[in-house]
Amino acid sequence: MTLATSSHSSNPLLQPWDTPHGLPPFDRARPEHFAEAFEVALAEQRAEIDAIGAQAAAPGFDNTLAAFDRSGRLLARLEGMFHNLTSSETSPALQAVERQLAPRMAAHGNAIYMHAPLFQRIDTLHAQRDSLGLTAEQRRLLERVHLEFVRAGAKLQGAARQRYGQVMERLAELMTQFGQNVLADESAFRLELRAERDLAGLPEFVRAAARQAGADRGIDAAVITLSRSHIVPFLTFSERRDLREQAWRAWVSRGEHDGAHDNRPVAREILQLRAEQARLHGHASYADYALGDTMAGSQAAVNRLLQQVWVPAKARVAEEREALKALLLTLPQSQRPAAGESQEIEAWDWRYYAEKVRQARYDLDEAAVKPYFPLERMVEAAFDCAQRLFGLRFKVRGDIRAYHPDVKVYEVSGSDGALVGIFLHDNFARPSKRSGAWMGSYRQQTRNVAGGSDVLPIVVNNNNFAKGSPGAPTLLSFDDAATLFHEFGHGLHGLLSSVTYERLSGTNVLRDFVELPSQIFEHWLAEPEVLKRHARHVETGEPIPDALVERLQAARKFNQGYETVRYTASALVDMAVHAVGNPEGIDIVAFEAAELDRIGLPHGVGLNHRLPHFQHLFSSASYAAGYYVYLWAEVLDADGYDAFTEAGSPFDPSVAKRLREHVYSVGNSREPGETYRAFRGRDASVEPMLRDRGLLTSS
Repeated sequence: MTLATSSHSSNPLLQPWDTPHGLPPFDRARPEHFAEAFEVALAEQRAEIDAIGAQAAAPGFDNTLAAFDRSGRLLARLEGMFHNLTSSETSPALQAVERQLAPRMAAHGNAIYMHAPLFQRIDTLHAQRDSLGLTAEQRRLLERVHLEFVRAGAKLQGAARQRYGQVMERLAELMTQFGQNVLADESAFRLELRAERDLAGLPEFVRAAARQAGADRGIDAAVITLSRSHIVPFLTFSERRDLREQAWRAWVSRGEHDGAHDNRPVAREILQLRAEQARLHGHASYADYALGDTMAGSQAAVNRLLQQVWVPAKARVAEEREALKALLLTLPQSQRPAAGESQEIEAWDWRYYAEKVRQARYDLDEAAVKPYFPLERMVEAAFDCAQRLFGLRFKVRGDIRAYHPDVKVYEVSGSDGALVGIFLHDNFARPSKRSGAWMGSYRQQTRNVAGGSDVLPIVVNNNNFAKGSPGAPTLLSFDDAATLFHEFGHGLHGLLSSVTYERLSGTNVLRDFVELPSQIFEHWLAEPEVLKRHARHVETGEPIPDALVERLQAARKFNQGYETVRYTASALVDMAVHAVGNPEGIDIVAFEAAELDRIGLPHGVGLNHRLPHFQHLFSSASYAAGYYVYLWAEVLDADGYDAFTEAGSPFDPSVAKRLREHVYSVGNSREPGETYRAFRGRDASVEPMLRDRGLLTSS
């Protein structure tokens, strides 16, 4: 790649990154460096693209496809750094740069994908693909790149081409604004718990996390924030129904407040522009356009799968509600709805009463469970499973400072001792970090470089766990630990990638396949063998008792009607809103309410995500008309994990070898259905997923 000229010599982003393993120069970079660096990188890639398109030589795979895959490496490393920072450690200055760059980056993408000379070469090769003697991976790259260009508007002409570029640039601005608005609402809210009565019912681990959140914000009180690791435990344990309602309403109304951070008009315009984007491609709706490049392929296929769980899940919710009502009759009056209040099980009540049913039914007390799941041991458990399955070893590099003191940096090596990649672990919630959990890449694996040497991946996992007080361990719930394993599965997908071309590397797969490597890895956390080895009491070091493991296993299907309905309702609303052919003037709140009424969302259950803060859909296009993918992948992961069960061991070496070779390592170098069949020997069955959720109906 071309590095800085002398005029850019003061910009550390444009100098050689002489940091260990080529990590970004976090300590030297400032927000003001990014705009200049991006301008240089954009110009560099545009020059590379112009050179490919202007070649006198006839189109060939190496001089066109491989060259295109190599282009933009300076831009890629800047994007990796910038987008991870704006998600994990943002600031007003970075957000300003993000807003400035969003349309500029979209315009650059348009210029690349509508570059007529380049597309003509790619189109020529695509027409000749049967006679070019390509390897399977080369053919896959050609077919994927050609499809990307077509889906990005390469075949549009005249006014349609110009309008398409305008639509994509405006969408980039709006999606950036949507995410920043959600973060603003999350950062602004705090529920201060100053008196003992405000803390009623909260176990010590919740109190400690709330005290630390207060200290982090300079407040002399326990504070509940809108981080999931705060809000869910508060809704689960607080005896103060009025405070539960206050916290719940703040949680579900993010993005729905009049003023500068109102996401309702932002989402409306996004939907209108996406519908126009779809029409320019000849589709009736954005859902039809989006599903054209997925395993599912159509709205009908998605809705068939969602209905397979929606109907039994609603029936299970009705059973669960009856159990909550029965419990209410046994509670002291102080823990029931007061006279004059709603006597229904409301959305801010469900977790509270469900936890009491869980404790009574399975003798499980979260306060007694969490000491067996300290964060450090759960990280060790994930690393140990990766070592036993895939031979990976993780060595912490305490001398390498990342972008925040909480972030740990690891060197990852294989069973032969050779370096595989670099892994960053960022586990704690903070005001400068968006909510949720995700995996990102600073650098993707590729062998498409001069000399054919490997470029090793740099992967980051982000979680939002509530940090313990200084010197005290951070204790996870079982669900928190499952989230850690889930994101680590994504991380392994990036780290274990072994392909030639960067555009096929790691997690660059179809979106309804991308959750398979993450979700299948969750299964190992629940294995008794893993729990006995790693779930040890934070104070005594004693392994988790067999009886407690058995109760945890027995409780895994508890409240699954509630959890499944919340997820599936969100997926159904996503599909419905993106199926609207003409969303002009759509009121997303009214649309959501009408759709939930139509499908019969049970009272008091709620959604995983409401439209005004549904970042999966509106902070990017990655999961737009695609939130269903978690369930699609769950069919694959439940069926896939059964291969280990059938082999008699969760660490069976032959099954693990197939999993690595055919799922974690191949990226998008093969069609995903073919990839799954190579691992499992057949197509997936839906029954294991329904069984694991406890939703199989008896015949």
